[in-house]
Amino acid sequence: MTQLDMSKFKPIPGFDSLKWKQERQAKIYEETKNMTPEQRRERLRQVVERDEQRRAERERRIAAGDPTVPVFTMQ
Repeated sequence: MTQLDMSKFKPIPGFDSLKWKQERQAKIYEETKNMTPEQRRERLRQVVERDEQRRAERERRIAAGDPTVPVFTMQ
């Protein structure tokens, strides 16, 4: 795996990545704080499965030439 050169990524004006990360972590904590370890594992499995399906659909649309799919590139 290669290390990304972060200088190639342009910042998004008005987006506070630290605030976003903290908010996301707090949301996940609230969703999982009363779950058993088994329930947390199942939740994680479902999240991974959902994300894999989304990624596959996005790749299918890109391969089909769908112009509405945002394609992110490094500058």
